[in-house]
Amino acid sequence: MKYIIGIGGVTNGGKTTLTNKLIQTLPNCCVVHQDDFFKKPDQIEVGEDGFRQWDVITAMDMEAMTNTIKGWIENPAKFARSHGVALAPVPDVANPDEQIHILIVEGFLLYNYAPLLDVFNKCYYIAIPYEECKKRRSTRQYTVPDPPGLFDGHVWPMYLKHRKQMEDTGLNIEYLDGLKSKEEIYNQVYEDIQNNLLNRL
Repeated sequence: MKYIIGIGGVTNGGKTTLTNKLIQTLPNCCVVHQDDFFKKPDQIEVGEDGFRQWDVITAMDMEAMTNTIKGWIENPAKFARSHGVALAPVPDVANPDEQIHILIVEGFLLYNYAPLLDVFNKCYYIAIPYEECKKRRSTRQYTVPDPPGLFDGHVWPMYLKHRKQMEDTGLNIEYLDGLKSKEEIYNQVYEDIQNNLLNRL
């Protein structure tokens, strides 16, 4: 059985923290990080707001990301091995198709790319308020540092715009409160995934 989980949400909401905890506890679990598909800085255009447009879907090679996910769908065991993920042993008598394979797709614009909307079995979205987001963002060290004014001039307005677009897709998304403790969020999601998997057996 294949099961694909989306973990989307606002920048610095806790997506990667949650993902890293889940991949340690879920069986045969691989991950695809949207951030790994950012284009090179010189390919990121400057928008009307005067900032390089990092927080838009065209800043990433979404075709390559989609192909990576398709690679997992075609052969999750091969994908896992090639990404160094240890697979649980399969009993000789068991049907290999019954083995659970999980893919977590994590990123800030997961639900804004039409070709991917149908692949998710479960969609989560972590949200935090403006003040908390700005505070967390200011403490992060990025490879390309944020220029002054980027958060208010580009990051937050793009977040609001893309969240509205995402909500308009009609996708069934479970919203998570990013102000809760990391443990609370993890426990909520882990329990939900376990219940969903049991219901599919």
